[in-house]
Amino acid sequence: MSEIGEQFQKLVSIMQKLRSPDGCEWDRKQTHHSLKPYLVEEVFELIEAIDQSEDEKLKEELGDVLLQVIFHCQIASERGAFNISDVVTFLSEKLVRRHPHVFSDSPGYSYEQWERIKSSEKGEQKSSAIGRLNHALPALSLARRIQENAAAVGFDWPDISGAMEKVKEEVGELEDAIKSEGRQELEEELGDLLFAVVNIARFLQLDPEIALRKSTRKFVERFQMVEEFARERKLDLKKLSLDQLDELWEEAKGGKIK
Repeated sequence: MSEIGEQFQKLVSIMQKLRSPDGCEWDRKQTHHSLKPYLVEEVFELIEAIDQSEDEKLKEELGDVLLQVIFHCQIASERGAFNISDVVTFLSEKLVRRHPHVFSDSPGYSYEQWERIKSSEKGEQKSSAIGRLNHALPALSLARRIQENAAAVGFDWPDISGAMEKVKEEVGELEDAIKSEGRQELEEELGDLLFAVVNIARFLQLDPEIALRKSTRKFVERFQMVEEFARERKLDLKKLSLDQLDELWEEAKGGKIK
């Protein structure tokens, strides 16, 4: 057995021990459902480590995600459903099957071919270019995937200028909806605007979900700096005017304490 194989088997054995009667009380009572929030949390922490380009952090977070996989496989094994070996075998076969341009005689990669193979695997007749939708995805990621599928069959602007014009159009329609004050119409127009912005991200080959998370984190960091400035000057944020808050905000954007 190779060193990688030995280390992987050791990891599986550790999880088996943790789930055993002599193991950890917390680990023993976990289920597939109870672990869901931890899996989501670990995935986003991995994304953050990638964004920060910190190899040590990346190594740690990859391990945490792998732990979740091993955890779920052990629970499934105890139910007699499948084990980690089944998962690895299934994945290996799927990778070969979905890359016929590498492991067979297909002329080359195409997104449409990838989607067609996925539909075939699931016993589906792909009657729509949109394909099989994973509604568990976050809304921005789901919108991006739908747009990619539509673009694969030619339903797309020739370049980003069309997508930019669509955003401007949707802004105008949202402004009109705001004047009408109809909540249903407002929600629809806001959704259309967000969908249009996702198209911009797709043309720029950016993930809108990650871009929004970065902007949100940047806002939090700057606002915390505004709070720090206010504390140092013994200012009450709630009593400051909007102009005064804007001054602190601009100072925070500069990143320096005056």
